[in-house]
Amino acid sequence: MHIAIIGSGGGAFAAAIRAAEDGARVTMIESGEVIGGTCVNVGCMPSKILIRAAQLAQYQRENPFAGLADHAPAIARPRIAAQQRERVEELRQAKYQKILDDNPSIDMIRGRARFEDANSLRVDLRDGGQEQITADRMLIATGASPMIPPIPELADTPYWTSDEAGFSDETPEHLLVIGASVVAVEQAQAFRRLGSEVTILARSTLLSREDPDLGAGLTDAFRAEGIDVREHTQASAIRYEAGRFTLETRNGPIRGDRLLIATGRAPNTRALGLEQIGVETDQRGGVKVDEHLRTSVEHIYATGDCTDLPQLVYVAAAGGTRAAVNMTGGEAELDLSAMPAVIFTEPQVATVGLDEGQARVRDIVTETRSLDLEHVPRALANFETRGFVKLVAEAGSHRLLGAQILAAEAGEMIQTAALAVHHGMTVEDLGDLLFPYLVHVEALKLCAQTFTKDVEQLSCCAG
Repeated sequence: MHIAIIGSGGGAFAAAIRAAEDGARVTMIESGEVIGGTCVNVGCMPSKILIRAAQLAQYQRENPFAGLADHAPAIARPRIAAQQRERVEELRQAKYQKILDDNPSIDMIRGRARFEDANSLRVDLRDGGQEQITADRMLIATGASPMIPPIPELADTPYWTSDEAGFSDETPEHLLVIGASVVAVEQAQAFRRLGSEVTILARSTLLSREDPDLGAGLTDAFRAEGIDVREHTQASAIRYEAGRFTLETRNGPIRGDRLLIATGRAPNTRALGLEQIGVETDQRGGVKVDEHLRTSVEHIYATGDCTDLPQLVYVAAAGGTRAAVNMTGGEAELDLSAMPAVIFTEPQVATVGLDEGQARVRDIVTETRSLDLEHVPRALANFETRGFVKLVAEAGSHRLLGAQILAAEAGEMIQTAALAVHHGMTVEDLGDLLFPYLVHVEALKLCAQTFTKDVEQLSCCAG
């Protein structure tokens, strides 16, 4: 069996590896300068390096312990950027190029693919010329690119997207950020901690698609760090003169020397010729897939940020693996009912399952409890009590439906909640489990216990 895969990111490689293991011959087609997709090159990996460096700088500038002197950090942004690039190149070589080099069943063609018909692709090769590829099964895994809003005069300015901002050698004097979701808030806080003044413009509120308490709590944390959060604010026009941006808003102009556009990412599907072969897309251009990763054309599959799935690399990879199983004769489904998600601000934001609003839309009656971190021993010991844990349970049965966490280590806590949701545990089940002491994740146990107990009346390590 011959499988053609358009793209070379996390979802594409997961599919290629599994399909090759199952005996298929795989041809991958990549149009970009480098292989590996968003995550390793401009997304997850480099952004987390930047965020960690910024966090350590902030710890030097300000810490909660009386006996540790604060001091201004010495930040050499070009050296951080060089270190980012080196680590990205290492991982791209070890996790992507080496797989191609070591696996004779996987070939790579460098060029831009377009469907000629439902069974064949025309590839405009990077070195010139064309190649025709016919395959038994096809996988679309072309990822997404920064989405640029249609703000008057924006296109004529040297704005940044996250692709440029993350590797910049420069620390702006005043960074303006348009956007209020994951990339916007992560980058805004990182640049603030590296020494920039930061103003973030939110069309509504921060993290408006999440439980409102999460966005409100993060907004408070940002303002405490000196980040200027402008809620319900949009730029009606943008000018760039003499090295300065001016954003016109209904509340007057906002000025800065750098502008980051972080308003989401759009699927890379427009040039694939999907409309002529009947592959259905949503209004954003995302390929519609079912739980088997099949598109509306039976032998064509899709995964990752180019689809209507959540834009998370581990969803893309899981989808790629399952698509490969199905393309080679198996039967696998992608279950997102217990999908954890993390935003790497400080405090971190982590979610899994349903929040109260999502449960209400599904006509599920819920019981909810929220526990402030001031009741969590590890948070008290660390003098980091900003945040909370919220658990959403089905009324009556007390089956855990979801969790929303705002906490310093929320990303390390959420998988326990994901396992509880996945296995249909009740809050009583969760509250009865043994948790080590002192750990942040004990907050889940304590919050679960609040469904039946007053935690203020418990001793520190009450079982």
